[in-house]
Amino acid sequence: MRYVSTRGGGEPLGFAEVLLDGLARDGGLYVPETWPELPPLDELRGRSFAEVAVEVTWPFVDGGVDRASYERIVTDAYATFDTPEVCPVLPIGSLPSGAPLHLLELYRGPTLAFKDVALQLVGWLFDHVLAERDERICVLGATSGDTGSAAMHACAGLERVDAYILYPAGRTSEVQRRQMTTLEADNLCAVEVPGTFDDCQDLVKAAFADEAFRDEVHLAAINSINWARVMAQVTYYVTSHLAVSPDGGPVTFVVPTGNFGNVLAAWVAARCGLPVDRLVVASNRNDVLTRFFSTGTMAIAEVVPTTSPSMDIQVSSNLERLLFEVLGRDGAAVAELLGSFRADGTVSVDETVLGRLRSEFDCGRLDDESAASVIRSVHDRTGLVVDPHTAIGIGVAELLDAEGTWFDPSVPVVCAATAHPAKFPDAVEAAVGIRPELPARLADLFERPERFERVASDLGALEALVRARRG
Repeated sequence: MRYVSTRGGGEPLGFAEVLLDGLARDGGLYVPETWPELPPLDELRGRSFAEVAVEVTWPFVDGGVDRASYERIVTDAYATFDTPEVCPVLPIGSLPSGAPLHLLELYRGPTLAFKDVALQLVGWLFDHVLAERDERICVLGATSGDTGSAAMHACAGLERVDAYILYPAGRTSEVQRRQMTTLEADNLCAVEVPGTFDDCQDLVKAAFADEAFRDEVHLAAINSINWARVMAQVTYYVTSHLAVSPDGGPVTFVVPTGNFGNVLAAWVAARCGLPVDRLVVASNRNDVLTRFFSTGTMAIAEVVPTTSPSMDIQVSSNLERLLFEVLGRDGAAVAELLGSFRADGTVSVDETVLGRLRSEFDCGRLDDESAASVIRSVHDRTGLVVDPHTAIGIGVAELLDAEGTWFDPSVPVVCAATAHPAKFPDAVEAAVGIRPELPARLADLFERPERFERVASDLGALEALVRARRG
């Protein structure tokens, strides 16, 4: 497999180069040169999550890692989860139309969020490829909450990786922050930045754009701008499809999302042949994606703090990969569109492009009060406690169903449960009067000493920090 930039620059690269580069030199994101076909679903039934993961993702990796090593890496990565299913699927009743509703539990990994599914694999891949090449990298990433702890946990103790994760001051949950700041490995550095996630993400992209610095410290990306992140997430859409559709019929996926990486992975699964009815983008009050899929206009607004902070984003990086496809893989058109967006804070696509998007995607938004209501109703109905992000997904599914967006009650609906409720205990307790407890392995999280750095939202300050710590 070879990869190209969404902005059309450079020569196609192999998987190992894309894994270590993360962001293309022209500022674009890497995507496969061609889309492979998934194996027949009947050949995957009854197999373990790791076995399915190898079969689903191998075409993306082929040529970058040898098959035997990749099978071992995948097996080791998913052995870190607290259930052999890795991403179990739970029926939770039905929507008003009668469509069966399921939760895809993506929070059974080390840091209790869906990011673990991809980042445990990425960490092992980094370790393997760097050892083969006798190289060292400086991982730089931004987080709205969950990516940071998952990335740092995945990189902890790796001999050839130094990891710097930027997070917005005061805009993550306390559990999310402490999961980053209490890790002890010397190769990790949590960095607090004033502002929003978008400010952190802009700093990361600016550092990659500084080619002299990028080459000096051997920068690598671990956000979902790194293709390996998206690739790894494709697997759980396949395994959940197998769980809810024994006859191989279509499934609708509802995904709470801010940076668009998680729902993009569902789109990739569909692009590679997974039978999908609809893909639903579920937003909180920071609804740039819902507005875009509704109107065709993408406009930056103020980032409003919410009870679902992982979605408090106004610049959704992974949308670029989808735009590349709907614009006919025209890198110049993508670069022009996103350049206008950055310059003017708003940009629109024409009706033809919007029609292509709307043919596959639905969208909806919920505010904090509505999300709390969903947390209560799910608990009252099923006894389950869900986090605010998951509640937004369930609530948007219910909203669209009530509006008549879906007409076929025979199509199963799978909602991505993206985080453990204990990561957002204040919001959950306010909704249902129950304070969810952290698993035993994290029970002393608030007693552990913290280590973190603070830098201004300034590229020079960030680069100085990295250089100083490197000695």
